[in-house]
Amino acid sequence: MTSLLVELQTEELPPKALKKLSDAFAEGVAKSLRAAHFLTDDSVVHAYGAPRRMAVHITNVLEKSPDEAFRQKLVPVKVGIGADGEAAPALVKKMAALGISCPVSELKRVSDGKTEQLYYEGVRAGQSLTHGLQQALEDSVKALPIPKVMNYQLADGVTTVQFVRPVKHLTALYGSDVVDVAMFGLKAGRITMGHRFHTHAPIEITSADSYAAELLERGKVVADYAERRARLVEELGKAAKREGGTLIAPEDLIDETNSLTEWPVIYVSEFEEKFLAVPEECLILTMQTNQKYFPMRSADGKLMNKFALVSHIEAKDGGKAIVSGNARVVRARLADAEFFYNQDCKETLESRLPGLQHVVYHNKLGSQAERMLRVKALAGMIAKTIGADVTHAERAAMLAKADLRTLMVGEFPELQGIMGEYYARHDGEPEDVAVAVREHYEPRFAGDKLPESKVALAVALADKMETLCGMFGIGQMPTGEKDPFALRRHALGVLRMLIEKELTVSLTTLVKYGFEVETGVAGVKDASAELLNFFHDRLRVMMRDAGYSAQEVDSVLCGRPADLADIPQRLAAVRRFLELPEAESLTAANKRIGNILKKIEGDVPTEVDPALFAEPAEKALYEALCDHEPVAQALYEKGEFSAMLASLTPLKTPVDAFFTDDGQRRGSCGAPQPSGAFKPSVDPDEPRGRTLAPRTLTEVTPCAP
Repeated sequence: MTSLLVELQTEELPPKALKKLSDAFAEGVAKSLRAAHFLTDDSVVHAYGAPRRMAVHITNVLEKSPDEAFRQKLVPVKVGIGADGEAAPALVKKMAALGISCPVSELKRVSDGKTEQLYYEGVRAGQSLTHGLQQALEDSVKALPIPKVMNYQLADGVTTVQFVRPVKHLTALYGSDVVDVAMFGLKAGRITMGHRFHTHAPIEITSADSYAAELLERGKVVADYAERRARLVEELGKAAKREGGTLIAPEDLIDETNSLTEWPVIYVSEFEEKFLAVPEECLILTMQTNQKYFPMRSADGKLMNKFALVSHIEAKDGGKAIVSGNARVVRARLADAEFFYNQDCKETLESRLPGLQHVVYHNKLGSQAERMLRVKALAGMIAKTIGADVTHAERAAMLAKADLRTLMVGEFPELQGIMGEYYARHDGEPEDVAVAVREHYEPRFAGDKLPESKVALAVALADKMETLCGMFGIGQMPTGEKDPFALRRHALGVLRMLIEKELTVSLTTLVKYGFEVETGVAGVKDASAELLNFFHDRLRVMMRDAGYSAQEVDSVLCGRPADLADIPQRLAAVRRFLELPEAESLTAANKRIGNILKKIEGDVPTEVDPALFAEPAEKALYEALCDHEPVAQALYEKGEFSAMLASLTPLKTPVDAFFTDDGQRRGSCGAPQPSGAFKPSVDPDEPRGRTLAPRTLTEVTPCAP
């Protein structure tokens, strides 16, 4: 068996889509060939992706697919065979359509339980690789996740085709032989092109297995995406080390630059030190976003006036022209940032607040100015509840969105909040106010850090709760996967702050505060119940993602606890309780008690009358409960949940006795069957006596671990 190579050599592919496109192309070709039985269990598929090519290399490919036995259903016997035993017109027509020719006597008769059917059993001849690869190419190209399709005209000057970019060469090699396939008006060959600038002559690929090595040696192209990325990261690290700094190199920027060059070459340039007076976030974002540069930090963590750039040319002058040219380009960019910053500093954040009237928040919820007043009121209410400085919280909430009217944020929306902090400090605002202006956006994404100060927490909670209450109030709830206002992210942010920061405010209180400030908005309805359900659904997902089982989560959340700060401690306590030897019996009894109570019509009495006890087991259980309940309650109030649940373990004996009929019969759920107070012969869960012991037990145990 031999290796197969297929390459589409194109014009420059979109860098942000290159990795996905090349992987999808390789997977598509392999999937189609595998379905047609050209591949073996040992076949290895390797994708290649570079700015001007997508390719796939597959080992152990068959030259011809194996013959395949098949069975084809035709028509019912009574329809296909006439009274004379010969083929009826219906059978003749069906066989002709399928290209089957054989005597009726060779057809198989198989009963499907209702009628007898005619089947043809034969052997389908294997296909040539040429035929299979042609189909695989067409299938894979059709299924590519192309972000934006391009129309272009073929060399014939007539035919117009659609693809991500114009295809220049099609290479298809089986071993050292060309596979006779065609795509985009091109016949497959062994010709491809190397580096755009370092090579000019076409390159003939000798064999499928030599593809990557020949492109590297003769074409100055590192075709393997992962190999090229590793080389890029290594060379960037070396360049930074030579300058005595460390790179600011986010993964997405590395991926993008890797998709922009087939032969990465690293140079280091610099800019004037005066620009370091501009907030570093502005400089970094300008260099990364506009120029794809990698800024550097010194050993003490300060931004350096140097940056690494990725070129695809090994310059004869050592890169002097490239370095100086990029220095001129970045100077202009940084001068713009400097201008924006200096102009913004001429006005205070507070002076920009009237301009928020012209920034639409939502057509049903008004402008950012109107929203700011609601967030301010809400921040004050929350700050008072959690013990934060109310005045500072309201001030921070008022200024939180003012930087939306600045030149810098207008140019770089990603800097909202960050620039607000700088401008607040410049205006002489209190430090916790300035920090809250930035941190109120946190957490911005899953796993992001939370606000630190209580003032920032109050404003962050207010900002997210106003969004949630407002959107729910106008009926803009998330549906399915659609969540255009990121309400799920906002809800998870609120939950994380309440739990991880152990805040002394309940979820119910936050929702109440939120809808109070929304009452003045026309068309907003009180959707507290819907929003609380939404929060608890998110909380369940959050806790299950943290590694707790559905049963553990339900045991803690079924009662809708008002305060969420101790949720992790409760979950940990339930998990430890379930490890105790008495847990199985007690949880089974608890489940049974819940089933019994569900069947009681009307309200369950709240007082226990010992005079109604008829069985010794009832009296014993009640006495045990009276002994243990004060201890459990005291531990619960102290927040010692593990100790509280452990204190219930001595109840196993009286509970088992209560549910036992002469100590013999046991229920299907694992708990003993009741006698005396219940009728197991009719319904194991049907109450018969007046005992209220089951209610008392459920009050001091988890809901349903």
